[in-house]
Amino acid sequence: MLNNPGIAALGARPAISPVPREFDRSANQHIRQLLSHFGLRSSLIRFKVLNALLLASRDGYSTGVNGVHAWVASSSPQLSFISVREVLKRLCLEGLIALEQDKNYRFTRQARAILQQHDHCL
Repeated sequence: MLNNPGIAALGARPAISPVPREFDRSANQHIRQLLSHFGLRSSLIRFKVLNALLLASRDGYSTGVNGVHAWVASSSPQLSFISVREVLKRLCLEGLIALEQDKNYRFTRQARAILQQHDHCL
């Protein structure tokens, strides 16, 4: 057991992996400012939900709660569908996003203007 090369190989790996760009503080500054403008605190689930909506907008489409949850669950499977739905409801209530008749979410004009100030064209 002491001569197992697999155990030695584990010790040679770096303990810290690089932080993905989507969770880098500076990369999320536009979302922080957006949340702050609308009087909302920053939270991981809000970042993830807004990133999903931002990516969908950049690609030229909108998405519903199922699409947002699928994107969020791909990186954080512990976040439930209900949690994502509640975040979307709160963002709608505060006027940051809007639920359209097709049941898809889109950024409001005011939110778009703030994002465009940061060169995050929608």
